[in-house]
Amino acid sequence: MRRVLPKKLIDLLLFLSILGLAVALSLLLSRIDNDNNPFAMGVFILAVAGIARLTSGYFWGIAASLVGTFCVNYMFTVPFWEFDISYPGYPLTFAVMLVVSVLISALTTQIKQQEQLRLEMEREKMRADLLRAIAHDIRTPLASMLGASSAMTEQELSREDEKELLLGIRRDAEWLVRVTENLLSVTRFSGGSAMILKQDEVLEEIIGSAVIKYHRRTDSLPVEADALPDILVVPMDGTLIEQVLINLFDNVSAHAEDATRIWLHVRPLESGVEISVEDDGRGIPAALLPTLFQGGAPRSGRGADDRRGMGIGLSVCRTIILAHGGDMRAEKSHLHGGAALIFTLPGKEESK
Repeated sequence: MRRVLPKKLIDLLLFLSILGLAVALSLLLSRIDNDNNPFAMGVFILAVAGIARLTSGYFWGIAASLVGTFCVNYMFTVPFWEFDISYPGYPLTFAVMLVVSVLISALTTQIKQQEQLRLEMEREKMRADLLRAIAHDIRTPLASMLGASSAMTEQELSREDEKELLLGIRRDAEWLVRVTENLLSVTRFSGGSAMILKQDEVLEEIIGSAVIKYHRRTDSLPVEADALPDILVVPMDGTLIEQVLINLFDNVSAHAEDATRIWLHVRPLESGVEISVEDDGRGIPAALLPTLFQGGAPRSGRGADDRRGMGIGLSVCRTIILAHGGDMRAEKSHLHGGAALIFTLPGKEESK
């Protein structure tokens, strides 16, 4: 497994690397003006901003401000290679540089903290939306299962009616299992700290397994998957990508109006692979595209079964794909006329 360096060590390496680059660049620019380097101050202020942006906390930015001010005085100001502030105007110049550097470091760190706070607020909003959506999704099938079981225990029913009620209970139970699987995936990734453990997987095997599991469900549609001419090996968490495909198939079953078939197309890319799940339904309304992958977006369905109307699966799918380093989008299917849900997965990294 790849070792992860401690954050403090990474910050130290960034600190030394950026300051070293600033010294090297200032030495190079000294050849332009060998009496007194007028560029060094700006170079080191830029280095301070970079260190404050890329490291954590205030310490490294303020330390870079102090070191940068010393370097400008010691290395790039007459007398060279001496620390001297006796020249007229030098104390004020270096005091201003130090203050400006510290302010830039503090402001950059505050901006970074505000960005982190905004991301946390977005995660909390997503969790809240998903909880509301899940509460809506779970309530209806549970009520349906309770009503069916009550009817079977309290009334005299024919075998045909009992079979119909049992099939309804089975459909509702299958839906609850899918919602639970999605919820577990959301709690795994929404915190932003989950690690994807990728292994080389044969893509055709993952697709085949997903299609087989999808076809076990009572409302499944026929799926036509591309026959791959060569074995395509892609690094991934096979279980999660299989779940993504099943969720996309389920999305067609639940929401694609007038859809009769699903197509799965695979296109190798230089940087990985692109997979598209398409149907021959009415497509996705343009008004839904901006919020399609956000949990809790109202959706239209194939029928009256509104317990599937909240789009939880697509939010989970996009979260999983982003965690793999890929991307996901939705558009109109130019081949089949319905919707196309497309995601990419990065290929193997070249060994160095």
